[in-house]
Amino acid sequence: MISLEGTELADLSSESVIISDLHGVIQYWNAASEVLYGWPALAMIGRQLGKIGSRERAGIDHIDALLREGRWDGIVFRRSVTGAEVAAIVRQVVRRDATGAVRDIVEFGRDATPLSETAYLRMDAELQGSLAASWELDTSAARPMLDAIAENGRNGAPVDLKLRPDWVDGLLTATRILAVNDRAVRMFGAHAGHEQMIGQPIGTFWPAESRTILAELIEQVASGRSHLETRRMVLSGAIRNPIVRVWHSAEPKPPGSLLVTINGAVSDYRTSWELQASEDRYRRLIRNLPTALWQVDSRRAGEAFDALKARGVRDIASYLRQTPDLVEHAKDIVRVTDVNRDAMSLFRAQNPAELIKPVRYLFAAAPGLAERVMVAHFEGRRNLIEETRIRAFDGSIIDVLFTVTYPVPPEQLDNTFITIQDISERLNSERQLRKLQADFSHAGRIATLGELATSIAHEINQPLAAIVTNGETSLRWLARTDQNIEKVTQLTSRIVTNARRASEIIHRIRSMAAKHEPEKRLLDINEIAREALLFIRHDIDSKSIALSTTFAPGLPQVLGDRIQLQQVIINLLVNSVQAVVQSGQPTRRIDIQTSVDDGGAVGFSVFDNGPGIAATDLAHVFDSFFSTKDAGIGIGLAICQSIIGAHGGSISGANRPNGGAHFHFALPVPD
Repeated sequence: MISLEGTELADLSSESVIISDLHGVIQYWNAASEVLYGWPALAMIGRQLGKIGSRERAGIDHIDALLREGRWDGIVFRRSVTGAEVAAIVRQVVRRDATGAVRDIVEFGRDATPLSETAYLRMDAELQGSLAASWELDTSAARPMLDAIAENGRNGAPVDLKLRPDWVDGLLTATRILAVNDRAVRMFGAHAGHEQMIGQPIGTFWPAESRTILAELIEQVASGRSHLETRRMVLSGAIRNPIVRVWHSAEPKPPGSLLVTINGAVSDYRTSWELQASEDRYRRLIRNLPTALWQVDSRRAGEAFDALKARGVRDIASYLRQTPDLVEHAKDIVRVTDVNRDAMSLFRAQNPAELIKPVRYLFAAAPGLAERVMVAHFEGRRNLIEETRIRAFDGSIIDVLFTVTYPVPPEQLDNTFITIQDISERLNSERQLRKLQADFSHAGRIATLGELATSIAHEINQPLAAIVTNGETSLRWLARTDQNIEKVTQLTSRIVTNARRASEIIHRIRSMAAKHEPEKRLLDINEIAREALLFIRHDIDSKSIALSTTFAPGLPQVLGDRIQLQQVIINLLVNSVQAVVQSGQPTRRIDIQTSVDDGGAVGFSVFDNGPGIAATDLAHVFDSFFSTKDAGIGIGLAICQSIIGAHGGSISGANRPNGGAHFHFALPVPD
């Protein structure tokens, strides 16, 4: 026998099953009862069965016979949701507890109209395809709007909701969900469950294409102008030829509550078990994905975008800057409908319900991100990927990779996906790597300065020697009786000039030797190259190397760190000097060139006429600790590659056709 604790099997029955107490108050109303009488379970639970009309066979005391015999068979006549009379063949059974007291009355019923075999098959199909999605709604918060609409009508200025989307939004936002059946949850819940739908505005879950129809029906019934309203509705998706009905809920329902049903043939002919299995697989997939995932219903934003496009808006970024309130509004009307475990963990949430709400909390720590998300949606992009930050519910700020995947036609607009990946550890590792690279570069600069000690000493000795000479000459002129103030002034000016020159040299050396965080600025590569030559000029001259420079005029600036780029150029020049000296060539030559590559990048090249690079070494010259020099430690070119790579560029080494080596690096030009 059926019990209220286990009515799942009755929901699968093709017979109407109704359970009521001794006073006729309905306790259970199965799916086949909804089909037979048209009333959804939400409307009937707690209501007296006699309220929808029942007429027994003439001359028979139905209740007395039922209680006396324990069962009763016959025909009853009841009123359907549309008001039509329905004749049903029923069998009623009394169930008693252990003491013999009446526990409840179970009624099994079917349509009394004679049915052919084909009609029975059609009825069975209707049981599968015409079951109603049902809501019970509370319109009490919408009463001010309903009164305003009625007042406008009395004053001769009726509100046409088809022309007032703002009134439709207001009415559907104020009307809240009191109860909802399983079919409505499955079909319209956008992967929210009962708990997430109860208490929410009906507009959050109602199909976007029929919002105006529902608002009109609610207004007509809630205002008392109609007891029952029925209308065909527009609905894309799982139901064909859907019909929506709205009517006043009967006692003991709360005052002002309405019942809403959607009936129609199911478009998807898979069995309900197959659909449920598919849904379960989908939910398990979302819940177990190894990244934090949000499913978002962005239909309301899509409607707003369609309206803007109809008004001729094309530059959405400019429009949003002029109307920032639209961005704030979108944060409240676009809702999260489902999340997985990783999303709860990332935001330090205790349960999914904390995250299933408007998306505002996702943008709390990222000013401007919501606007960029809207721009990408409006422009029809498939994805938006951005590194940003979020604020978890415990107040902590987390570095994340924020990805949005937008639906494109014919996909359902309520399936926007957001994934958020915690990249705090990655960014911390990158910071540590940059520090190690900076330390590595610093060690390389110190090593290079050691190799250039002779050249640096010569550079400093030149202005110091000039200072001494000019100082001694000044003293001699001052010791003469016929003092020449003009001559002494000239010599003193030379002393100051050479002192400044020496100071500049020391400043450049200290800059090269200092340990500092890379600081990228717009730089002229020609200027960087000229400064680098000051470090190595004496070394080149003392070794009788002919140096030629070809600096391309008007080069675009590059974004880089001055000291690090000087380090690269000095390292390349030092390698060329050593290669040329070791080659034993009678004529030693190094050529420097700057240029703009075919791809628009700024290039720097060093050519020499040394021995070149051995074929077996070409693939390894930029490896750490690889060196072809006996005393080399093999970090110079590795540092060069690390620095150029950190600047977004590329570096290469090759042999020249007529002998010698060619090293080249290229740096991108910022947009």
